[in-house]
Amino acid sequence: MSLKEEFEQYAEKVKTLPSATNDDLLILYGLYKQATVGDVNTDRPGLFDPKGKAKWDAWKANEGKSQDDAMSNYITKAKQLLEAAGLSA
Repeated sequence: MSLKEEFEQYAEKVKTLPSATNDDLLILYGLYKQATVGDVNTDRPGLFDPKGKAKWDAWKANEGKSQDDAMSNYITKAKQLLEAAGLSA
């Protein structure tokens, strides 16, 4: 299985998580965006969009990371969360 296929598989599995902290979800979001889009290519949302700012910041935190590294990190984090939730990774 290629890295991209494994990444896509875990991206689907993460949707079955019964619960995860906002911090964990933001980490996954930032890694997902870096893996699929690359470096941030939009302006930071304004004062009246705190959720958008948090997501943008999570993505920005991964700036400069290669897409393959972001995929690997996403898979590692997803495995940790799935195992902590008692789901098979």
